[in-house]
Amino acid sequence: MTNLDTQVTEPSSLKRSFSELWRFVLITLLIVLPIRVFVAKPFVVNGPSMDPTFATGQYLIVDELSYHFRDPQRGEVLVFQYPYTAPTEAKRYYIKRLIGLPGETVEIQYGKVSIRNSTSAEPIVLEEPYVANHSLDSMKKTLGPNEYFVLGDNRPASSDSRSWGTLEEKYIVGRPLLRLLPPTKINFLPGVAHFAN
Repeated sequence: MTNLDTQVTEPSSLKRSFSELWRFVLITLLIVLPIRVFVAKPFVVNGPSMDPTFATGQYLIVDELSYHFRDPQRGEVLVFQYPYTAPTEAKRYYIKRLIGLPGETVEIQYGKVSIRNSTSAEPIVLEEPYVANHSLDSMKKTLGPNEYFVLGDNRPASSDSRSWGTLEEKYIVGRPLLRLLPPTKINFLPGVAHFAN
């Protein structure tokens, strides 16, 4: 015999369900909001300056916590607030590769980057396999104690430290932790390159 009974919920059970739902929402907000505000933030890439490492439309989760415990390292990709935004303008965020560290001298000769620092007698010439399009510019810049030198991976299409100067530490937001979109490019710590210091 088939049971055709219809079930009903007592009002107190329904009230308890709403109470549990609100408790779940509150706990979720208490956990998720601080993570979203202080630990990780989503960004969408827009523009060609980091091609082919990052392309327009890619969705990144940026780690905002690590640099509170350690300094950024050469070869890491940084997300930062553009330092020369007028006070009346909306904040703009850039994504670039970290090339020069505080106190170093960055020299570019016809697109080839070398670093002079106190730990190496000879300049460190960077091998940059991630750069698809080189530029033929030349320059030399010595960095202050809280300054970094950043470059886009697509050098001819990048507005970076070559054009607007050094990046002060206070503008750094974090580093890409995850690339979530497109699905074929999902990975952890996307774009990181390792160099000798």
